[in-house]
Amino acid sequence: MSKLNLTFACWDYDRIRPLSDGTIQPKGINLNWLNMPVEETFWRMMRHQEFDVSELSLSSYLIAKDRGTHNFTAIPVFVSRFFRHSGIYINANSGIEKPEDLRGKRVGIPEYQLTACLWIRGILKSEYGVDSSEMNWYTGGEEAPGRVEKVAIKLPEEIRIRPIGAKQTLNEMIESGEIDALIAPRAPSCFLNGSPNVRRLFPDYVSVEKEYYKKTGIFPIMHVVVIKDEILERHPWVAYNLYKSFTEAKNLVYEGLAQTAASKTTLPWLVSEVEKTKELMGNDFWPYGIEKNRKTIDTAVRYSLEQGMIHKQLEIEDLFINSTFEEYTL
Repeated sequence: MSKLNLTFACWDYDRIRPLSDGTIQPKGINLNWLNMPVEETFWRMMRHQEFDVSELSLSSYLIAKDRGTHNFTAIPVFVSRFFRHSGIYINANSGIEKPEDLRGKRVGIPEYQLTACLWIRGILKSEYGVDSSEMNWYTGGEEAPGRVEKVAIKLPEEIRIRPIGAKQTLNEMIESGEIDALIAPRAPSCFLNGSPNVRRLFPDYVSVEKEYYKKTGIFPIMHVVVIKDEILERHPWVAYNLYKSFTEAKNLVYEGLAQTAASKTTLPWLVSEVEKTKELMGNDFWPYGIEKNRKTIDTAVRYSLEQGMIHKQLEIEDLFINSTFEEYTL
């Protein structure tokens, strides 16, 4: 019996490489891996649903499920996670020294619906008491003009948001002081190039993020993996077979990180970092599956609802394929 051919759009993460290079092969499936930047993948999947299986922004996925306008469903595989306190950049002359100083300021954002921005806004409110309605939002391209939301969103009236000029970029505006702050998953090029005008709100962000994890137990989820519903209807076994294979691929990465005879990663003190991470977060510090991620998923849904991105309560059972609720272990 021939295998099912599926296109799979995803960036080149170490945790999917055993799938992309064929070391692990999902039972009954040939994956045609398409390596693309995440922004392109998300745009094409949300706008045109081009791929059979795809990495997708968690925030955009919640919007799609809230509206019922997109025909795909997720498996609990989280190929991207990121603590996002590091993603708040400020102009050095803005007078911003602490999160509370963001009130009343001009804050740039590439897209309001970005998952990184969803988490940052939620953290600003829950941890520092700064509400989204207390800032003036400016949306647009970070490095090139013309960026717009992947899908149109309707926000609460109290959210003051406007697009930047057709020829402007957020990178130029944060450096010049036309905006006071920038919230984004990608560091602006002016910061990367050492501009004295731009710095992080949290210079020692690692310590801040570790304290956040100790307090909440949350390792923010950025991206899920979705499968077209038409495939699931014809081949329901695909969901679990992919979930199993993604889990096996991630476990191979864990095995590589545990090696001490030689380092697979170009990082001098990798072993020390892995040991510190396990001490804080446990051996399975990048968990897949439902139960280990229930609080994190519920928090993301709550933030999306509070921020007006979605308009009804979404339960975990509404978001993930039923067959993947049983945990897979080797």
